Amino acid sequence: MARLKDQNINQAALSKAAYSIFDFSKKQKTFLLVLCILVSIAGFITEYTYAAMWFGFTLAAYSAIGNDSIQTIGTFIASNQKRKWYWLWLFMGGIFVATAIYSWVVYNGDVTYQRLHVKGLDKAPEEFVFLQLASPIVLMVMTRMRMPVSTTFLLLNVFTYSSGTIGKVVQKSLMGYVLAFFIAIAVWFVLEKFVKGYLKGKTRSYWYGLQWITSGSLWALWLMQDAANIAVFLPRQLNIYEFIAYAGFVFIGMGFLFYFKGDRIQKIVNEKTQVTDVRAATIVDFVYCILLFYFKMYNNVPMSTTWVFIGLLGGRELSIAFAKSKKLKKRKARLVRAYRLARNDMYKALIGLIVSLILALIINEGIRKEIIELLF
Repeated sequence: MARLKDQNINQAALSKAAYSIFDFSKKQKTFLLVLCILVSIAGFITEYTYAAMWFGFTLAAYSAIGNDSIQTIGTFIASNQKRKWYWLWLFMGGIFVATAIYSWVVYNGDVTYQRLHVKGLDKAPEEFVFLQLASPIVLMVMTRMRMPVSTTFLLLNVFTYSSGTIGKVVQKSLMGYVLAFFIAIAVWFVLEKFVKGYLKGKTRSYWYGLQWITSGSLWALWLMQDAANIAVFLPRQLNIYEFIAYAGFVFIGMGFLFYFKGDRIQKIVNEKTQVTDVRAATIVDFVYCILLFYFKMYNNVPMSTTWVFIGLLGGRELSIAFAKSKKLKKRKARLVRAYRLARNDMYKALIGLIVSLILALIINEGIRKEIIELLF
């Protein structure tokens, strides 16, 4: 009887998964058509190195910023929904251009703040394989499905020629998640428990100024960490024309992002507690900004800022749930909801890591040999 019940549950789960895939396919016909076209172009253009380089870059820029927008400008978009999208775009776009120019000038044509100057990523691609161009397409699909995957893992891992580099990136990212999780618990527990009414009443005007400052600083620090995910397709030193193409495409792409208000993945931010309040958004951005600055100074190894961000939101949700609910039954319900949100975000991030490792193993013979030597 128990076995029959388990079989029925499994069949129901499979039926639900099959229906979800069918429903996604039905609703996203145009998107799937575009994917087929991009996959066809990627297959055709792979052997033409220079064209493949810029094709891969454009896909990586669109998909990486689209997915990672929830971390850096997600709360900014959520708490400024009443403002004109083009003012938000010009502000954040101007910060991007200034940040990119600074790195390009100071580091002799490098726009990644030397994040690609580590062993395993220091060599620009001399030729491409199909799966390297396909990796940002995979990221586009995951973004469309509202999955906060790590663009660092999915885009950088397919280019590294050393498994040691992958290990360092994973280690630093995991440390970022844990640190962000516990810092968020401490910060929001103090706020909810002892700073009474910090989200009550009318929002004073200075909060908007503070939020724009913290959001702008956060966006600049994110670029210092994650511009490497976009520029990994390009030469490690860009000339003036290459730099104009790089900066111009990203700037215009950001315009589309703000026009569509973060697109589908923005829901991951909007579903969190009180994040549309400018005061809450400012505090989230400020804590995240401190964390990214710390990891920027820690070393030059790239890391998954996505993992830091979901750790921050997960710890925040748990802390708010524990501090705000005085009744045991209500507290339990809030904690269960917070746990599910944090768990779901982490599961989705882990899927991105697994996909990136599989792609890295398929593409890079050097990594396969290193792993075989470690195992045997």
